[in-house]
Amino acid sequence: MCIGFEFESIPIEKDEGISAILGHAGFIKTVEDLYEAMACSVPGVKFGIAFAEASGPCLVRSEGNDESLRTQAEKSILYPINVIADVRSVNEVAAVYCATSNPVKVVVANIEDDRSVVGIIDGSSSRAVEGKDDKQSRSRLLRDLGYKK
Repeated sequence: MCIGFEFESIPIEKDEGISAILGHAGFIKTVEDLYEAMACSVPGVKFGIAFAEASGPCLVRSEGNDESLRTQAEKSILYPINVIADVRSVNEVAAVYCATSNPVKVVVANIEDDRSVVGIIDGSSSRAVEGKDDKQSRSRLLRDLGYKK
């Protein structure tokens, strides 16, 4: 028996300059564990977290220390990127689909009352091959951000 399904593209709504991590986790206490990971990762970080339950009452559960970001997270399920290692270390996190400040869309497949993430559209298509000046700019940016010495 073949069940029909349809694809849907859902844009993640977030303010300019806000980074998002989209992942998959599997337990009701995930939102509390992610709160602790965020709060302990970067002193003074402002964040909102939302967890979309896929079983039981199927609620969007949220936490955060900034009401505006928590509300955005509830609408788009997002939080800052600079804590990705701590997010990945939360036992319930099964996958991280993207960590980006680019515009992002989530591609989901809908089958009857169920849905699943099947892909991510993260940013724009490439426009050209990096040149010498571009390489120097990239190197300078990485050093300015503290990723290279």
